[in-house]
Amino acid sequence: MKHEVLELKASDLAGRSSRFLREDVRPFMRRNPLLAAALVFSLLSSLYWLFIASDRYVSEAHVIVQRTEIGAGTEASLTSLLTGTSTGNRSDQLILRDYLRSVDIVRKLDQELKLRDHYSTWTIDPFSRMTSDPTTEELHAYYLSRVSVEYDDYAGVLVIKVQGFDPEMAHKIGEALVREGESFMNSMAHDLAQNQVAFLEEQVTVLGDKAMKTRGEVLNYQNRNGLVSPEAATQAITTVVAQLQAQRSELQTQLAVRRAYLVDDHPRLVELQQQIEAISDQIDEENAKMASPQGNKLNSKIEEFQRLQLEAEFAQDMYKSALVALEQGRVEGTRTIKKMSIVQAPSIPEDAQKPERLYQAFLYIIMAMLFAGVAHLLMAIIKDHRD
Repeated sequence: MKHEVLELKASDLAGRSSRFLREDVRPFMRRNPLLAAALVFSLLSSLYWLFIASDRYVSEAHVIVQRTEIGAGTEASLTSLLTGTSTGNRSDQLILRDYLRSVDIVRKLDQELKLRDHYSTWTIDPFSRMTSDPTTEELHAYYLSRVSVEYDDYAGVLVIKVQGFDPEMAHKIGEALVREGESFMNSMAHDLAQNQVAFLEEQVTVLGDKAMKTRGEVLNYQNRNGLVSPEAATQAITTVVAQLQAQRSELQTQLAVRRAYLVDDHPRLVELQQQIEAISDQIDEENAKMASPQGNKLNSKIEEFQRLQLEAEFAQDMYKSALVALEQGRVEGTRTIKKMSIVQAPSIPEDAQKPERLYQAFLYIIMAMLFAGVAHLLMAIIKDHRD
């Protein structure tokens, strides 16, 4: 008896449901096809986001690119040379961001961690997984949809978020990104330092050869003229001329005194006169060594020697400056290493943070209703204009 009652109730319920669909739902759907389509889309999207969408685990890391350098206004003490000043660099972090989003890093990660296999496995729902045999461009585009690398301008850190379909894989990708990023920044800094050192070494060689050449020209000039220093020779001649002039003045004084009481042809006066004439000839000869209208005297030799000496000193100073710059470049090349300081290591997620099921379901429902409402309004406007 009870079974018969239950069968009657079930048949009655089925009849009512069929009448509801036939008499209420179907006419409503015919009258409001856009709203009906939005409801169907909302139902299907809610089923997908609530029950079908695959869980995605997020591994997050926060890093800072730092480098040791001596600023322009920093005193170059021994401690600063050995340790430097730790500084964070925004431009370096933006360069690192571009690298971690590049095709090159995708190729390395795919070779190391098999990204294609992970993101295209059959256990992932069809709307979330990647195609089974993607091209490099498709893999890169999918990678960007699952990996976020953004620079936090307020905190000054680079935030790396990696989505994986299992926690271990998300953590491995995050660790690989941190490791490859630090390797890339170091290699870039070292390549630049090596190029600078190579350039400085080349300049040191060139300037060293020039310094040796100018120094050799000075030595050749000294050997060719038999003078170590024309200036010293001129100074010596000047001293001799001064002594001769003093001696001549003394003799001229004696001659004037003796003429007061001796006849002009007196032997003593003749001797004094001859001595004065000899000293005058000697003075003229010494002065002729220093200058003459024909040139090729000590004054022209001094000018040439000073020019050669200035060129040699300038080349020597340039060579010394190049040596100092080379040593500083070598120190900088070994010390200036960009290091990725890890503020937060890549986390090992325990719960699936993506997708946000309720949020996504409500979002799709709202979008469907808004679209249906706008479409219904447009159709009503078109119908009014036709009437």
